[in-house]
Amino acid sequence: MNAGQDSNPISAGVVILRRIDGEWHYLLLRAYQYWDFPKGLVEPGEDEFDAAVREVEEETTLVALDFCWGHVFYQTPPYGKLRKIARYYIARCDSGEVKLSVAEELGRPEHEEFRWVTVRQARGLVSPRVRQVLDWAEGIIAGQP
Repeated sequence: MNAGQDSNPISAGVVILRRIDGEWHYLLLRAYQYWDFPKGLVEPGEDEFDAAVREVEEETTLVALDFCWGHVFYQTPPYGKLRKIARYYIARCDSGEVKLSVAEELGRPEHEEFRWVTVRQARGLVSPRVRQVLDWAEGIIAGQP
């Protein structure tokens, strides 16, 4: 069931990690001046986890996601004009090339750019809202509650 369906639109996405040169790197996507993890709106009747996986494939073409930390998630408080809620899961993805797919409704990719970045680099790019997600993911990855 969509947690925010009755009052707030809900997006679902995945914090994607890949080991590069022995260090975790995060996949960030840029739309306009905003950097975020792959995510998108949950469709009516769709489970948030399934929506997150679908959005990753639609936005990046990545499909080999390993949810080795389980299906734990972080959910943001409502934000923006629409008071949207975003739910993020964590997965590693050791293979596959990121390709920014053309969104049918836009006729162009939804994002202008992607980067695999270290946690330090990510902190310098993302908004405070996304930084909270990053901090949560870092705690999970480090095995902290």
